[in-house]
Amino acid sequence: MIKIIGNKNTIFDQYIAEIRDVEIQKDSLRFRKNLERMGEIFAYEISKHLTYEVKEVQTSLGVANVPVLKAYPVLATILRAGLPIHQGLLNYYDEAGNAFISAFRKYRKSGKFVIEIEYSSSPILDGKQLILSDAMLATGSSMVLTYKELLNHGKPKHTHIVAVLASAEGIEYIKKHLPAKDFTLWVGAVDDELTAQAFIVPGLGDAGDLAFGRKNGDISR
Repeated sequence: MIKIIGNKNTIFDQYIAEIRDVEIQKDSLRFRKNLERMGEIFAYEISKHLTYEVKEVQTSLGVANVPVLKAYPVLATILRAGLPIHQGLLNYYDEAGNAFISAFRKYRKSGKFVIEIEYSSSPILDGKQLILSDAMLATGSSMVLTYKELLNHGKPKHTHIVAVLASAEGIEYIKKHLPAKDFTLWVGAVDDELTAQAFIVPGLGDAGDLAFGRKNGDISR
């Protein structure tokens, strides 16, 4: 199931416009904050699809019957661009368990790259609702590899994949390589073009660099 929450004349679209804008991108604090805000909006939308139970809450004047989450989801993200979105999700699911995956493009001198995972940390995922976030879904390969890595920590009941921007090609890759009944893909906007270097166009650039500064590339033979 694919859910696109952008382009619906909401404040979410304002944040997408700002993270794409090359002038506003010069303010890394604002860039991170906008990603965090969008993470919060994703959290709210996903909350409509979680399981609730009625709890009696004692007030100063009586008892109120209120629906509350039956169980908090586990939040997982791909370092480092996913961190601001993860924080937005965590602002809402403040009792959630957290998982972190280090997945990166390892470039070769030819300009081609492979996706490598060098670290993962996660609570037990068996039977849990999992929310897996990253800023961008370009080819989709790093998201699929991350999901498979997380399966080493147990099989989630359902996985919600969150990406602020996605390419049409990346979405097709996810649909092809992940079982449809086990996941929902939440995206802010979908761009049609993907360059030969696997960058989304018009996209926004390198979300990790924009949020946390330029990094030294890992070049190998």
